[in-house]
Amino acid sequence: MNSDSLGLPSPKGNEDLNDAQYWHNIDWAKAERTVRRLRQRIFKATQEGDLKKVRNLQKLMLRSQANALTSVRRVTQRSMGRRTPGVDGDVRLTASDRGRLARTLATTPGCKRRPVRRVHIPKANGKVRPLGIPTIRDRVDQARVKNALEPEWEARFEGKSFGFRPGRSCHDAVAVIFKNTVQKGSQRLWALDADLSSAFDRINHERLTDAIGNFPAAREIRGWLKAGVMEGGRFAPTDEGAPQGGVISPLLLNIILHGMGQAAGDDPNLTPRQRYLRGTPALIRYADDFVVLCTTKQGAHEAKQKLAAWLEPRGLSFNEEKTKIVHLEEGFDFLGFNIRRYKGKLLTRPSVNAVKSVKGRIKAITKDMATARTVDVTRRLNPLIKGWATYYRGAAASSTFSSLDNWMHKRMYRWSKRRHANKSSEWIKRKYFGRFSKSRTDRWVFGDEDTGKYLDKFSWTRIQRHRQVRLDASKDDPALLDYWAERTRKRPHPQADGRTNVYLAARQKGLCPLCGLDLIEGVGYEPDSVRSWAEWFVANARTINRHHLIYRRQGGTDDRSNLVLIHAACHRQHHAADHQPGPRRIPNV
Repeated sequence: MNSDSLGLPSPKGNEDLNDAQYWHNIDWAKAERTVRRLRQRIFKATQEGDLKKVRNLQKLMLRSQANALTSVRRVTQRSMGRRTPGVDGDVRLTASDRGRLARTLATTPGCKRRPVRRVHIPKANGKVRPLGIPTIRDRVDQARVKNALEPEWEARFEGKSFGFRPGRSCHDAVAVIFKNTVQKGSQRLWALDADLSSAFDRINHERLTDAIGNFPAAREIRGWLKAGVMEGGRFAPTDEGAPQGGVISPLLLNIILHGMGQAAGDDPNLTPRQRYLRGTPALIRYADDFVVLCTTKQGAHEAKQKLAAWLEPRGLSFNEEKTKIVHLEEGFDFLGFNIRRYKGKLLTRPSVNAVKSVKGRIKAITKDMATARTVDVTRRLNPLIKGWATYYRGAAASSTFSSLDNWMHKRMYRWSKRRHANKSSEWIKRKYFGRFSKSRTDRWVFGDEDTGKYLDKFSWTRIQRHRQVRLDASKDDPALLDYWAERTRKRPHPQADGRTNVYLAARQKGLCPLCGLDLIEGVGYEPDSVRSWAEWFVANARTINRHHLIYRRQGGTDDRSNLVLIHAACHRQHHAADHQPGPRRIPNV
């Protein structure tokens, strides 16, 4: 498959274009469709058990120019870690850099694997998590390989595995726990709340390569696993583990943990009624964090023993500090939620630690911005408030949101009082609090009287129950195109505030008309934890833009018929080519 057959600019046939022009001339919608079709063909061949066809299609994916280009775009333009360099200190943030890298991939597809750069990030418990950051080139190559390997395993993975899988989030995992404990007659009242100890760092390489088998890029994967680590100028070999920070590492973790549910006694071949009658355990896993729901306490202990024996040859073990067996009346925390039965009724709420964490982050921000402009404070805090509330909007969080709003009011009053120690309380209330939101009657909104910008409240996020994904559904399944299109249409973009944006997002079926990707997923990933939701809002405060089909300088209006929502990155790239000859139009509109 060559570039020309895809409608993509060929590196060899466009010597007259500089790197930036080459990058801006790429038809991203066609490239994404090509990769998506190849992934679907690999998935279908795996379902049919035709391994020879799977391997041939994977080779085709690895040679695909569309795959190379979309991988460069994901790593250098849409990834949250695009500004983080590897050991070579290189980042590719301009169109020229990306175009040059894309051309290099076409001429020299293979390269020597470089060690990962060790960095440490703080964890919620005060400890640090070691990350291994590959070079940009290695990350792009990993993204290419992942597109070939992931569809094969998507056809194999267990239905109750949710972490780091397309179209699945931790909200789905929590919804499955809820369903397995509240259904009529359910006897699964005991939970093994488990966590693995340093799972990424202890993966057994031999077990992993055996699982991958004769995958065409197996040698490249072994090269990344054995590349080593650079920290403080010193090199250390890696005889186990996968770098937590690599593009392909989450997929490798899911592969090594595939079959965990069956090992615990959750037989995927049984029907839901058979599981109910036999009282089999139910294992719900999100990456290395999982819960096993059992009918008895003894059953939970037995499940733990079975899993410990199953994990040992894979180099993994339980983190005993975070692993416990509890009754649902006592409750447990999972993925930032507290799951507990109250008088026979199961409720999921934001956990105490999650509330404490968001308060701590808000305190740190307001302390750092003690002398900043009011409008800057609201601009800094709003993404955090929106992200946190969006993550918990599917839980019984109304009382938590109201409590946080009261706490925020006191916090911002103290922040204002410290700035104007000699002013009265009435003066501070008149200056900083009022009915800034015209669509609400709330007179106690914190804001800036000069610009009219104000601070959002947690309780303004409407409680909206999460619609659980089908356990057998994969985004790579060509038979489920209508199913995923419906889920996308019914899920508004969290940043599509206002009636016009909501209308436009619905009209576009939740897709960016330039690249054809989901308005959420197209920015790099769908946030799947409380921290990543907040960070996603902070780092991508303007990931979607309104675009005028007929430019305003050409007489275009702000009428809805002349507007579309597109990714900010797509918007920039579209306008970067305005100076080039030829018609300018938005595809798929």
